Amino acid sequence: MRERVFGYWTLAWIGLIGNIMALPIIALIISYGPPLKVANITLAVSLGWPSAVVGIVSSSALLAEKKWGVTLTLVSLSMMISGVSPYSIIRLVFLKDFLGIGGFTLLTGFLGILALIYWCNPKHRRSIRP
Repeated sequence: MRERVFGYWTLAWIGLIGNIMALPIIALIISYGPPLKVANITLAVSLGWPSAVVGIVSSSALLAEKKWGVTLTLVSLSMMISGVSPYSIIRLVFLKDFLGIGGFTLLTGFLGILALIYWCNPKHRRSIRP
């Protein structure tokens, strides 16, 4: 009998929907405007969209209860945190954008760290099929 892990299905669905929604949101941020235009394009192409695509695949694997889905989720969250955290800090320091994109990306990074902590739980790797 498999051990039930609290929040598994909810977070897997939230991850799938959130990563699908991230693709057009990233495109919107790219077209936002002149401040940090080069940084917006660079981070979107190098980390934003690849992280979202890996997140869609990993969430699909989690919903199919594949063990490798947890590992891929950790990779996707790490990619997202490594791009969003420095970007939000730079945006907050230079543009004082607390209620705009800077605040939104800071909140996204914080939620990504909490999700990373949740998915690092070893119960996830023991309770789903290979």
